[in-house]
Amino acid sequence: MMNSILPLFVAIPLGASFLIALVSRKRKLPADIIANLSTLSLLVLSIIIFQARGVYKIGGWLPPAGINWVLDGFSNLFLVIINLISICATVFSIKYMKHYTGVYKYYSLFLLMTAGMNGVVLTGDMFNLFVFLEIASIASYALVAFGGEHEELEASFKYLVLGSLGSILILLGIALVYGMTGYLNMASISKAISSSGIGQVHIFAALLFITGFGIKAALVPFHSWLPDAHPSAPAPISAMLSGVLIKAIGIYSLIRIFFNVFGMNSIFGGMLIGIGILSMVIGVFLAVGQWDLKRLLAYHSISQMGYVILGIGLGGFIIANGGSLIVASLAFLGGLFHLLNHSVFKSLLFLCSGSIENATGTRQLKEMGGLLKKMPVTGTTCTIASLSIAGVPPFNGFWSKLIIVIAAMQAGYYIIGFVTILVSFVTLVSFLKVMRYSLWGPVSGILANVKESPVLMVLPLVLLALLCIGMGVIALPGVTEVVLKPAIEVLVRGAEYAGYVFSQL
Repeated sequence: MMNSILPLFVAIPLGASFLIALVSRKRKLPADIIANLSTLSLLVLSIIIFQARGVYKIGGWLPPAGINWVLDGFSNLFLVIINLISICATVFSIKYMKHYTGVYKYYSLFLLMTAGMNGVVLTGDMFNLFVFLEIASIASYALVAFGGEHEELEASFKYLVLGSLGSILILLGIALVYGMTGYLNMASISKAISSSGIGQVHIFAALLFITGFGIKAALVPFHSWLPDAHPSAPAPISAMLSGVLIKAIGIYSLIRIFFNVFGMNSIFGGMLIGIGILSMVIGVFLAVGQWDLKRLLAYHSISQMGYVILGIGLGGFIIANGGSLIVASLAFLGGLFHLLNHSVFKSLLFLCSGSIENATGTRQLKEMGGLLKKMPVTGTTCTIASLSIAGVPPFNGFWSKLIIVIAAMQAGYYIIGFVTILVSFVTLVSFLKVMRYSLWGPVSGILANVKESPVLMVLPLVLLALLCIGMGVIALPGVTEVVLKPAIEVLVRGAEYAGYVFSQL
């Protein structure tokens, strides 16, 4: 019964997107109402089916001829993340987007992007994944350029060019896999590769996937589009890009293919560890020198994705080399927990930056000051998010970073543990600068009349700030056991994904 709900995760936002385009232009029905009802219903559905597992066969056709959608612990985790951040962004947009024209287009594109991301994390078909990935990507290109100014158009064009290159490489990788196995269904491909083994063509396809999905996830050295796209986009879109988009169409897809389709080995694990460390280190040192608040946050997205890939890659590398399954699971826990945490505190930081920019008219840290007094809710929630991303206890970011460090140390990779601690320290320095120049100190004269943002803008900030505190102080055991453990089991089982899918048909 629960399996029949799965198409709604695409049908609801897709239908609402077209409904907004049809009726909201002439104000027959406000676009923000349709959008918020849609994202709210998606969040409710994702919570309802969180403990459910199963496979939905589109049209009743069995794979490999038909397309199936797979609901397991890994896809469940991402559905909750995507739709939680989506409702926060749409609520924030109600007031934030008032000074934009053509708002109905914004909400229509937003829901298209949401539909694409939900489709990516549910599909069990490689080409279907590519189609949904493109729906989400194309909508995000337009949303980055939504302001229509020179900066937005330039950033969107760069994002479009590099994103299209990533899509081409992904499509070529899918074609190679199809040519070698004769299948597009992920479970069927996994079964075929398990029988024949990994060949040179598979390794070449894997390199194409790493590059293509690495561009989508803005991992170093494929990150150059992100520092321009995030600052240029409206704040709710920046929150979506950093909070969920780069994870759904980049990180999720990469992990799903490498663990559940190809099967993890030491080569793939080593590459993920290397990319993770590069992203962590380069991203954080590029962030330190930034004075544009949103640009600083964008570089930290690159760095924080490095933590996620490092934790996942480390777990896979340990398993591939016959290491301790407990230590590998601990690394997976750290990577997935940090992915969840980053979705919350980075979305909160971008929404806080939008609240600050909306009230002050600037993103430059040197032009701010004393905002904690003038905007107490925004200032307090921004402080919580800054401490969370910096890994200060007892906030949620501290625990996920600590778990990754412990896993690296227990596996004997002391240099990796040291680098992780160093990057966390530099992150703390960077966000002390943010708080020093924007929130603390005397109020700048030009900001004397600044007031707190409207209730509908600060409501998502409070919710996300409470999650930063709750997941770190109150609900840590529950989060790890109920939310993350099922996703970890999917990664540990690896290529057994194929057996799970066929057992559900």
